[in-house]
Formats: sequence, C-alpha cells, structure tokens
Amino acid sequence: MSDANGADTESGDEHRGSAEASSPPAASEIFGAALGGAARRAGLDPNEGKSTSHVVWGAMGGWRGILESVLPGLLFIVLYTVTIDPETQKGNLWLSLGVSLGAAGVFTVVRLVSRQPITAAMGGLVTTGVAAAFAAFTGEASNNFVPGFITNVLYGSALLVSALIGWTLIGLAIGFLMGDGTSWRADKRKRRAFFWLGIAWAGLFAARLLVQLPLYFASLEGDPGATTALGTAKLVMGLPLFAPMVAVTWLAVRALYPPQPK
Repeated sequence: MSDANGADTESGDEHRGSAEASSPPAASEIFGAALGGAARRAGLDPNEGKSTSHVVWGAMGGWRGILESVLPGLLFIVLYTVTIDPETQKGNLWLSLGVSLGAAGVFTVVRLVSRQPITAAMGGLVTTGVAAAFAAFTGEASNNFVPGFITNVLYGSALLVSALIGWTLIGLAIGFLMGDGTSWRADKRKRRAFFWLGIAWAGLFAARLLVQLPLYFASLEGDPGATTALGTAKLVMGLPLFAPMVAVTWLAVRALYPPQPK
C-alpha cells in the first residue's frame, strides 16, 4: 500500500515537474532574454574582460559606426544651411535630403559588398529614409527631425515607466546578460542601481526633447536659423551623450557583477 502511494506521489511530482518545464516562459523572461542577447552582440558583456573605453568604442560601432550614425545628418544640415536663399530664408531641401539619403545608402552597400553585418547601416538607411519622407511630403526641412522626436518619446517613456513599476528595462537586459535572469529584483542594491540607471537613460531622451522641440517649433514659425540649430543640437546630443551613458552603465554593471577569479 505504501509502495503504491509512494509511486503515485513520485508520479505526481514528475508530472508537475514536466508541466512546469513545459509551461511557457513569462513575457519578462522573453523580453529580458532578447535585451540581454542584444547587449551581448553589442559587446557589452563584462565577462569578456574588455576595458571601458573598448566597450564604449564597440557600442558606437567604431569609426564606421560613428560615420554611419553622424554623416547623413551632418550632410543634411550643412547642405541645407549653405544653400539657404536670402530672400526665402529656405535651403535646398531636395539636394540636402538626396545627399543625406545617398550617404546612408552607400554605407549599406559597402557593408553588403564586404559581407559584414548590415543591421546598423540598414537601420540608419531606414531611419534616414523615413525622416526624408517626413520632410519631403511636408516641404519643411525641420520635419526631417520628427522621427527622432518620436523615437526619443518612445524610448524615454519605456525606460521611465519600466523603472517606476520595478521592472526596469536596464535590469532585464543586464540580468539576462549576466545569467541572473530576474533574480536581481530580490537584491536591493541591484534593484536600486538599475532603477537609477533607467531614470538616467530616460533623462537623456527627455533632455533631447527639452532642447530640440523648442527649436523645432521656432523653425515652423519661420526662424531661419532654427533648423540649423536643431540639426546641430541633434548631432551634439547624439553620440557625445550616448557614449558617457554607456560608460556609466558599464561601470555600474562591473561593480554589481565583479568578474569571477579564474
């Protein structure tokens, strides 16, 4: 009798174990694993023992990544500025858009020919194309920056809300990157650090909007220098602010997850 009961109990435990193993993962696990994988592919794994400068440089994509990120926008704003007509106070929009989009296309083709990953270049091409479409359809050069505003709102809101509800995207990414999953939420030190990192990243996107939106509206009201100022602000608040934030995040992760002695 007891053997039968024991067998039933063992069978029940195995059934529950298999059910738990086969149960679908939580949305946070799926999302966190995706973020962690993206961070690892970007070279942000402290276990690899890279220096902070090496990690930041890698996150920006090196010289090629910097050019792919900066050059299309720089060409647009320079060409638009130098072609401004003193009478209309407007630059050559089509030339500026065409050269900017062409540069993004060249970067993509170069990566294809050299058989290198085209994710960054293709992303830049799509972003530049969408921005150019906004400006071309409306005839307003400043609308070239509207997609960037939308991106900043979405990223900033997601980071802020996730931090406030205790499931910060920074924590999810780092947790799965470091093999910690979501257990960091039980550690007050990690939870507090990830909260403030999330707030800091959200603050970066908010700062861009606070500076750039007034310039955008000024350009719509006819201020001839506002579009140039807007393009300059976007470049200055791009990689020059992104790089220090990556460095701070990296240093925080290394402090929270010190490398294990070999």
